[in-house]
Amino acid sequence: MSQNNKLVIVVTRGFDDERSSVAWSIANSGISTGLEVTMFLVSSGVDWVRKGAAGAAQPNPLDPPVSEMIDNFLASGGNVLICPPCAKVRGYSERELIDGVSITSSTVMHELIKEGARALSF
Repeated sequence: MSQNNKLVIVVTRGFDDERSSVAWSIANSGISTGLEVTMFLVSSGVDWVRKGAAGAAQPNPLDPPVSEMIDNFLASGGNVLICPPCAKVRGYSERELIDGVSITSSTVMHELIKEGARALSF
Protein backbone atom coordinates (compact mmCIF):
# COMPACT_ATOMS: atom_id res chain seq x y z
CA MET A 1 0.00 0.00 0.00
CA SER A 2 1.44 3.38 -0.96
CA GLN A 3 1.64 6.19 1.55
CA ASN A 4 0.16 9.55 0.63
CA ASN A 5 1.37 12.56 2.55
CA LYS A 6 -0.77 15.28 0.95
CA LEU A 7 -3.51 17.26 2.63
CA VAL A 8 -5.84 19.89 1.18
CA ILE A 9 -7.65 22.21 3.58
CA VAL A 10 -10.54 24.27 2.24
CA VAL A 11 -11.23 27.41 4.29
CA THR A 12 -14.59 29.11 3.83
CA ARG A 13 -14.56 31.12 7.06
CA GLY A 14 -13.25 34.60 7.71
CA PHE A 15 -12.36 36.80 10.64
CA ASP A 16 -15.57 36.26 12.57
CA ASP A 17 -15.34 32.49 12.92
CA GLU A 18 -12.81 30.63 15.03
CA ARG A 19 -13.01 27.62 12.72
CA SER A 20 -10.71 29.55 10.41
CA SER A 21 -8.13 29.77 13.19
CA VAL A 22 -8.48 26.02 13.71
CA ALA A 23 -7.84 25.45 9.99
CA TRP A 24 -4.53 27.37 10.10
CA SER A 25 -3.53 25.54 13.28
CA ILE A 26 -4.23 22.15 11.70
CA ALA A 27 -2.37 23.20 8.54
CA ASN A 28 0.72 24.08 10.57
CA SER A 29 0.49 20.84 12.53
CA GLY A 30 0.24 18.92 9.28
CA ILE A 31 3.41 20.51 7.95
CA SER A 32 5.25 19.83 11.20
CA THR A 33 4.37 16.14 10.89
CA GLY A 34 5.67 15.92 7.33
CA LEU A 35 2.51 16.41 5.30
CA GLU A 36 2.47 18.48 2.11
CA VAL A 37 -0.35 20.89 2.92
CA THR A 38 -2.26 23.09 0.49
CA MET A 39 -4.81 25.61 1.70
CA PHE A 40 -7.58 26.52 -0.74
CA LEU A 41 -9.34 29.70 0.41
CA VAL A 42 -12.86 30.45 -0.79
CA SER A 43 -15.66 32.85 0.18
CA SER A 44 -14.63 35.02 3.14
CA GLY A 45 -11.64 32.74 3.72
CA VAL A 46 -9.74 34.72 1.08
CA ASP A 47 -9.70 37.75 3.37
CA TRP A 48 -7.05 36.07 5.55
CA VAL A 49 -4.32 36.62 2.99
CA ARG A 50 -5.03 40.21 1.95
CA LYS A 51 -1.96 42.24 2.90
CA GLY A 52 -2.28 43.55 6.45
CA ALA A 53 -5.69 42.02 7.11
CA ALA A 54 -4.83 39.02 9.29
CA GLY A 55 -2.94 41.13 11.81
CA ALA A 56 -6.21 42.63 12.99
CA ALA A 57 -8.02 39.39 13.80
CA GLN A 58 -7.60 36.65 16.37
CA PRO A 59 -10.85 34.65 16.46
CA ASN A 60 -9.62 32.38 19.25
CA PRO A 61 -7.62 34.17 21.96
CA LEU A 62 -5.98 30.88 22.99
CA ASP A 63 -4.48 30.36 19.51
CA PRO A 64 -1.50 32.30 18.23
CA PRO A 65 -2.48 35.27 16.06
CA VAL A 66 -3.59 34.01 12.65
CA SER A 67 -1.05 36.27 10.93
CA GLU A 68 1.72 34.34 12.73
CA MET A 69 0.17 31.01 11.74
CA ILE A 70 -0.04 32.12 8.10
CA ASP A 71 3.56 33.36 8.10
CA ASN A 72 4.76 30.11 9.68
CA PHE A 73 2.74 28.03 7.23
CA LEU A 74 4.22 29.77 4.19
CA ALA A 75 7.76 29.79 5.63
CA SER A 76 7.47 26.04 6.25
CA GLY A 77 6.61 25.29 2.63
CA GLY A 78 2.83 25.38 2.76
CA ASN A 79 0.92 26.30 -0.38
CA VAL A 80 -1.97 28.82 -0.38
CA LEU A 81 -4.38 29.00 -3.31
CA ILE A 82 -7.24 31.46 -3.75
CA CYS A 83 -10.51 30.97 -5.60
CA PRO A 84 -10.52 33.41 -8.57
CA PRO A 85 -14.21 34.44 -8.40
CA CYS A 86 -13.94 34.87 -4.61
CA ALA A 87 -10.95 37.18 -5.04
CA LYS A 88 -12.57 39.07 -7.91
CA VAL A 89 -15.80 39.80 -6.05
CA ARG A 90 -13.68 41.41 -3.29
CA GLY A 91 -11.56 43.35 -5.75
CA TYR A 92 -8.38 41.41 -4.91
CA SER A 93 -5.60 40.79 -7.38
CA GLU A 94 -2.35 39.05 -6.52
CA ARG A 95 -0.74 42.42 -5.68
CA GLU A 96 -3.24 42.84 -2.79
CA LEU A 97 -2.31 39.43 -1.38
CA ILE A 98 0.64 38.47 0.78
CA ASP A 99 3.68 37.04 -0.98
CA GLY A 100 3.50 33.36 -1.80
CA VAL A 101 -0.27 33.24 -2.39
CA SER A 102 -1.67 32.33 -5.82
CA ILE A 103 -5.04 32.96 -7.39
CA THR A 104 -5.85 29.77 -9.25
CA SER A 105 -8.80 27.59 -10.16
CA SER A 106 -10.00 24.69 -8.10
CA THR A 107 -8.59 22.30 -10.70
CA VAL A 108 -5.23 22.49 -8.90
CA MET A 109 -6.95 21.27 -5.72
CA HIS A 110 -8.80 18.58 -7.69
CA GLU A 111 -5.54 17.31 -9.16
CA LEU A 112 -4.09 16.94 -5.66
CA ILE A 113 -7.16 14.97 -4.59
CA LYS A 114 -6.92 12.77 -7.69
CA GLU A 115 -3.31 12.08 -6.63
CA GLY A 116 -4.62 10.84 -3.28
CA ALA A 117 -4.60 13.95 -1.08
CA ARG A 118 -6.98 13.91 1.83
CA ALA A 119 -9.28 16.93 2.19
CA LEU A 120 -10.64 18.83 5.18
CA SER A 121 -13.06 21.74 5.10
CA PHE A 122 -13.60 24.55 7.55
